[in-house]
Amino acid sequence: MTYLGSILKSAITDFGKNKGRTFLTSLGILIGVMSVVLLMAAGAGLKVYISQQFESMGSNLLYVMPGNMFGEGGSGLSGADGGMAPLFVEKDIVTLKRLKGAEYVIPYYQKTVKASYVGTTKYATLNGTSEDAFPGNNFIAEYGTVFSSADNSAKNKVAVIGSNLAEKLFKDGSLAIGKKIRIDDQLFRVIGVLESKGGGGLGGPSFDDYIFIPYKTAYIFNTDKKFIQITVKAKTEEDLPVLKEEIMTELKKRIKTDEFSVVESTEILNTIGSIFSILNIVLVAIAAISLVVGGIGILNIMYVTVSERIKEIGVRRALGARRNDILWQFLAEAVVLSVFGGAMGLGLSATVVLFLRSFFPAYISWQSIALALGTSSVIGVVFGVFPAKKAADLSPIDAIRYE
Repeated sequence: MTYLGSILKSAITDFGKNKGRTFLTSLGILIGVMSVVLLMAAGAGLKVYISQQFESMGSNLLYVMPGNMFGEGGSGLSGADGGMAPLFVEKDIVTLKRLKGAEYVIPYYQKTVKASYVGTTKYATLNGTSEDAFPGNNFIAEYGTVFSSADNSAKNKVAVIGSNLAEKLFKDGSLAIGKKIRIDDQLFRVIGVLESKGGGGLGGPSFDDYIFIPYKTAYIFNTDKKFIQITVKAKTEEDLPVLKEEIMTELKKRIKTDEFSVVESTEILNTIGSIFSILNIVLVAIAAISLVVGGIGILNIMYVTVSERIKEIGVRRALGARRNDILWQFLAEAVVLSVFGGAMGLGLSATVVLFLRSFFPAYISWQSIALALGTSSVIGVVFGVFPAKKAADLSPIDAIRYE
């Protein structure tokens, strides 16, 4: 057996004699590693989740939103004067539909409503939009059909609902077709139920709880006849830059430049990614405090261990053990304690992540594993070196005589 192997075997044997104390000493490292790994897994999973939502909504999309999204001090709904930015009107929809590179123009009016059917009432998100919303966002009807431009022009009171809302109101989505539901105080006939889509993009509610109605019919609720957002789908990816400039040129005729934004999904994803990266660093730094606390626990227990084994150290020195042998022995014990806690924390984190993956795409990256084991090893060295040095510096004669 190698020199290092014998030292590690001795350390593991010593800790095996007092399993309870070994576990409790490693607990601080376990909690710290688990906190760091789970936060990194959640952050990585959230980025993947948001990316998947944007991808599921289709490619080549431009989002036209009120406010200066990326300007200094800008925010999604804040205008140049600090108040609410002007929202979009039907004239803007008509104007943007004339642009050559635009395949679909999708306005959005949103409102939280009560949806009721035969005594069952659920909250849902009402979307007043155009027929372009369905092909433009890859929405497919699982049952029934979606509304048409004719329904919009005639202001027909028809609705297409998400799969989750259909199950809540009708138990089975197929039973919803042709039924009339009450949206706040208005009756609408359900003509379609969409396939499950999941999250609502841009951090909104789930698409599966949406109600889609023609935007002209939605003027019943939208008395100001204004829209919170317009999504434009380009015919090809190559059309995006030119289409973006054309949209800005047209809207600047009515709205000030710094009162609206035209952004690609990649820009939004990059911004979200930057925010998550900073947030992740802050959260991991906070979680790392647990690792420091765990390191202090190892420091304390190693000092106690040195005190308990002074006679043993004296005997070993008298039998020829060098100062470095004692130093490496106790340093190895501190590292074993720390890595043991790190490995347990990593194992528990993996168990939690496996459970979460049923609901959320969290995952543990190799960086998380390297960080967990590397950090726990470093903590073992940093907090173990002082007790180890104390043990190595003991005089053999004094150590043998110690009572």
